[in-house]
Amino acid sequence: MSQANVYAPPQAELSNRQNETQVIDALTVSDGWKRTFHLLVKAGGPRLPNLQALSGGERFKVSFNILGFLFGPFYYLAKGMWKKALSLFAACLAVLIPLSLTLEYFGLDALANALGYGAAAVFAVRANIDYYKKACLDDNGWW
Repeated sequence: MSQANVYAPPQAELSNRQNETQVIDALTVSDGWKRTFHLLVKAGGPRLPNLQALSGGERFKVSFNILGFLFGPFYYLAKGMWKKALSLFAACLAVLIPLSLTLEYFGLDALANALGYGAAAVFAVRANIDYYKKACLDDNGWW
């Protein structure tokens, strides 16, 4: 007798995965985006429950966007995700300004200056997922 692993993530239904593949293939985006979207489906969708099933290079492709890192909210605006751009920008400002002032008060100016990279990383790790949600799931909400 074999027991099912109770800690394993739930398996997606095959028919749902085939439907998502057809939706992705019908999109009017570049082939690079289609490959990224297929990897996101393989990883289990926007929440990425099966991310460990991907290879290291595939995980990096799914979870980091270099243009999102370099251009942040402007990249989101170029992709038509202005609501997400405003939301993430406001959230980053709400966290970074008080944290930066606190660090400068304690004399950690160099660390306070480096916080901008953290904000850029937020945009970099969310860009592919948010664009997938916009293009495939028609979700372009505020958060």
